[in-house]
Amino acid sequence: MTGRRAAERRARTSRARLLATLRVQYPDALAERGYRLLHPETGDRYTGERRHLVATCRSVANFAAGALADGPDWCLEAADHGLAFLREAHEGDDGGYRLVVEADGTPVDRTRSAYGHAFVLLAYARATAAGIDGARERLAATHDLVDDRFRDEAGLLRSDCDADWTELEPYRGQNANMHACEAYIAAYEATDEATYLKRARRIAEAITVDLAAETDGLLWEHYTADWEHDFGYNADEPRHQFRPPGYQPGHHAEWAKFLALLDRYDADAPSSIDEGAAGGRDGVTDPADGWYGRALELFDAAVDRGWAENGFVYTHRADGSPLVEDRYGWALAEGIGAAAALTERAVARGDGETAARLRDWHRRLLVCTDLFRGPAGVWYEKRLPPDADGDLVAPEPPGVEPDYHPASAAFESWRSARAETDDAP
Repeated sequence: MTGRRAAERRARTSRARLLATLRVQYPDALAERGYRLLHPETGDRYTGERRHLVATCRSVANFAAGALADGPDWCLEAADHGLAFLREAHEGDDGGYRLVVEADGTPVDRTRSAYGHAFVLLAYARATAAGIDGARERLAATHDLVDDRFRDEAGLLRSDCDADWTELEPYRGQNANMHACEAYIAAYEATDEATYLKRARRIAEAITVDLAAETDGLLWEHYTADWEHDFGYNADEPRHQFRPPGYQPGHHAEWAKFLALLDRYDADAPSSIDEGAAGGRDGVTDPADGWYGRALELFDAAVDRGWAENGFVYTHRADGSPLVEDRYGWALAEGIGAAAALTERAVARGDGETAARLRDWHRRLLVCTDLFRGPAGVWYEKRLPPDADGDLVAPEPPGVEPDYHPASAAFESWRSARAETDDAP
């Protein structure tokens, strides 16, 4: 089979995976207002009426991605359904978004979350790309809000705020910034406006190059308000769902995907990559590789230090020894998306040997998805390690994961394979 025909086949199967993932969600996940999470074993809606901002935005992004893949009409309808709830229930009078609300819009948690607002930006970006009326204006307004309320002197996102926009703690985190980078890339894809790509590039440079130069190229999660590494943060909470101590292989894979996209869109690589400051596979990155080379380093770091045959360990120490061995489904999904995006970039650069290696990883990771998918077709949150019998764990309500990561993996695999057909012989 020729390279083009093989890429076309991968595009078809990846699109089918995306639409199958969304079909499990539709229409059962749609409530009268907003969305409800589905249990991976039974497919039943979780009880309770609380809605999380991140889950609302992720569901919008999922269904909009389905529309972009030329899915059924209900993809657009479901995305629009979520946008209405985002505006009517989560959005406050000051333009900020409440973190948790009841189905009727009553605020439960008024926190202005940097992480949550990054996903608001992503939801409007995907909706804009899908052609939903009014989404582009909302995207621009959200960009202005994030700039005004969250962007700090370093050009990065600051920490969570109270309802009056007072910072809750002197903290800076790479996770919220990573998803802001994702959202800005999506905004650029939807609008072709250079400002969004510039924002994405600035965040990527700071997190994956400048700050990583102090940790031998690995990505630390937690920082002080002055962007100094805080190696003691949450040291007593190793299983924290959002801010655990240690290095996260899943985030290394996720960043590898975003850097591959920066390479795809020809974003300028920072000069510090040219100087090998990021600490590459051999300590030096070829200047000609730019974002592509740095992305490969991060993907290799994820699999070399974090892969455990049936998933990625949640966290590890600087020497690569496991810290928490739980295998989260989202990390596996991000590895799939990263392998797909990097394969496309390898083909575009004529790097056939690397493309073949990455395709092997893509297939290998896909095989493991059955280990996380429940009988109802929805993914479990994680598997416990073998010494805990490998038990599967479902998300706790209100939850933030409406199969966003599996859908994103399929979406990126689809569009990367399609892009690869333009480069393949």
